[in-house]
Amino acid sequence: MGQLKQWRDQQWVRIGTDGKIKGPCGTSKDKKNPDRCLPKAKAQSLSQSERATTARKKKKAGATGQQVVSNTPKAKVKTAKVGGMIRENHKGCGAVMGNRRKKTLYVRGSKNG
Repeated sequence: MGQLKQWRDQQWVRIGTDGKIKGPCGTSKDKKNPDRCLPKAKAQSLSQSERATTARKKKKAGATGQQVVSNTPKAKVKTAKVGGMIRENHKGCGAVMGNRRKKTLYVRGSKNG
């Protein structure tokens, strides 16, 4: 499954400056300075105060005209770059697969992978 499809299939929710989940992303009445949106799973994993902090950061920067505002460290959505299962190309057995690459599945950072 492609990255864009995975991203679209996540349920994105809108976070108010009070830290409450307000509804689906894209339903903010203020189109010039919209609310913070996060995947539902990520939003539910944060405390209400952590959600409020990231929403206030977005609103404050948006009021100055900034369109893209990064999340607070706790609200950052982690991807496979940071950890998890990753497929990477590795050299195969030179005698048998001299001109090919094989895909090996391992957890980045583990010594067994």
